[in-house]
Amino acid sequence: MEKLLVINAHPVADSESSVSLLVLRRFVERYRKLNPEAPIEQIDLYRELIPGIDRTFLSLQEKRKREEPLTEEEQRLDSRMSDILRQFKSAKKYVIAMPLHNFNIPSKLKDYIDNILIAKETFAYTDQGSVGLLHDGRNVLVIQASDGIYTNGDWYSEVEYSHHYLQSMFNFMGVDYQIIRAQGVYSLGRDEVLAKAYREAEEAAAAWAQAGLLREASR
Repeated sequence: MEKLLVINAHPVADSESSVSLLVLRRFVERYRKLNPEAPIEQIDLYRELIPGIDRTFLSLQEKRKREEPLTEEEQRLDSRMSDILRQFKSAKKYVIAMPLHNFNIPSKLKDYIDNILIAKETFAYTDQGSVGLLHDGRNVLVIQASDGIYTNGDWYSEVEYSHHYLQSMFNFMGVDYQIIRAQGVYSLGRDEVLAKAYREAEEAAAAWAQAGLLREASR
């Protein structure tokens, strides 16, 4: 069975009031009900260690190139980064829950992307340019919550960088991208926004569950 990896990018991982997490829970509940045998894992980016690009990271990269021994700290960092990448590659479906932070993704989600966007693992350099290595039917669903509305074709649409960044990075690796915008909480009201997002989440969960079951049946 294809594994689903839930990537929780909310700073309060167990919030009971977060719009993005409420929609995430509705998605997972529906997906489990329709495909109960499918394995599901979760990583909470603000609870677990997600290495960022810092002095230790850069030192590690340089030592690798020179084939020099690593310090204990660098070894721990290398091991954790390998674990994150291994978990990501072991899944075929991904769902990310995140609030919009100043028109962009949460900082820990950027760190996470830096741990999975790895040459020779998720993409490769070729004579024709860079190519993704995950063209094997993978899908990502982003559940994004925001007080404002970012699809009106105005200034706010132009500066909503999170969607453009995530779509570009996942498509670059070869992963099909989809987004549910739980947007307009401030102007439309929480209940209206949640109702619409819940419908979209249930529809996405049903589509993924059905596709997974059909692939299993054809094997």
